[in-house]
Amino acid sequence: MSKKSVPVVKNEYYDVKIESLTHDGLGVAKIDGFPIFVTNALVGEEVNMKVTLVKKTYAIGCAVDLFVESPDRVTPPCKIYKQCGGCQVQHLNYPGQLQMKYDTVVNQFKRIGHIEDANILPTIGMEEPWRYRNKTQVPFGLANGDVVAGFYQKRSHEIIDMRHCLIQTEISDEIIHEMRGICRDLKLSPYNEESNTGILRHVIVRTGFKTDEIMVILVTRKEKIINMDRIVSRLLEKFPQIKVIAQNINPNVTNAILGEKTNIIYGEGYIYDEMNGIRFAISPRSFYQVNPVQTETLYSKAVEFAGLTGEEIVFDAYCGIGTITLFLAQHAKKVYGVEIIPEAIADANMNAKLNGFENTEFAVGKSEEVIPAWIEQGIVPDVIVVDPPRKGCDKTLLDTMLEAAPKRIVYVSCDSSTLARDVKILVDGGYQLEVAQPVDMFPQTSHVEVVALLTRKNV
Repeated sequence: MSKKSVPVVKNEYYDVKIESLTHDGLGVAKIDGFPIFVTNALVGEEVNMKVTLVKKTYAIGCAVDLFVESPDRVTPPCKIYKQCGGCQVQHLNYPGQLQMKYDTVVNQFKRIGHIEDANILPTIGMEEPWRYRNKTQVPFGLANGDVVAGFYQKRSHEIIDMRHCLIQTEISDEIIHEMRGICRDLKLSPYNEESNTGILRHVIVRTGFKTDEIMVILVTRKEKIINMDRIVSRLLEKFPQIKVIAQNINPNVTNAILGEKTNIIYGEGYIYDEMNGIRFAISPRSFYQVNPVQTETLYSKAVEFAGLTGEEIVFDAYCGIGTITLFLAQHAKKVYGVEIIPEAIADANMNAKLNGFENTEFAVGKSEEVIPAWIEQGIVPDVIVVDPPRKGCDKTLLDTMLEAAPKRIVYVSCDSSTLARDVKILVDGGYQLEVAQPVDMFPQTSHVEVVALLTRKNV
């Protein structure tokens, strides 16, 4: 479509009807067949919207007036919802959110995976879809000469000052608020990313839901911090449940939150949490799912799909700190976990030992290199479980799995588009998609996790 044929103009207003929702919760309207993605709009609504961005093949707009309202619309309880970029669908009631996420998975399998009749189950939601996050990471800055702490405004790096976040724990809110006061009282200057000055970049709070143990990580631009002892004593006096205080040093001009070096300022360096009767040690850099309630649901479904009888050899690719590995080890003969991050494997070994598992083995490296080495040693998997990052599986790993030819592949995904892409490759390679189960790990946001079962044909 040429630029001349674009039927909308930036900063102009148009009346439109919303036809559907995108995977990230934007309403979809069309003018002369030209798609416009509209914020704060729901299916069936008729709105007046302002065009804020125009591209050759689409535009983005913001609903400013509502003529016909969806019955699924609710008033967002968060006071800064429209400014903050943390949540996308608080204006949609919870059953509507679950339906949106189901529709997203169905559409991704059709459009990307070319699977028209995929067996997609209804999204599993939460009984209480608020205050579910066990990890808070909040940037600090200055605005009008005062300390601010909150999340970035949508599509910007401007911090929206936040006193309460309704998807995070109340204790996290209180610790973040206390750190505001500490910055003011002890002259701990917040970071300015434009000038690369200031000290405190982020505060991260991790909470053990079953243990109530808390870890606080102060991400700073410099290692030497004046008054660090007073900062620690003030936090511990106010919050005695804090078990670990760590300092991560990140001197780089970067969007990455954490730097390479972490010092333990107080405590042993770990907090503990429990899922499914398994105890996990969590270090400052550990990957640990942020919604432990739904993680139990997701991983239990992965174990169910694995169809374990106690006699199987299982490979767990992208095993992290061994979370899924230990869920699987409760039901398998032996589980081999592989992860590229050495610190994660150290944590995985610790967690296996902590819980007395003797049927697990972990290796550091790339899955596509370690798994063939295991097979060369005569270790043949009955089941392979993968839980890759958002970008999906490495193509070489998919080829490796096809060569290993396990009876079952269980794919846990945090991005249904890359899941659909990878499933198509596995289906073309001789597998069939049996079922996919969406799980709502992140209520009030557009994200959805999916666990899918693939079985080898002719077995």
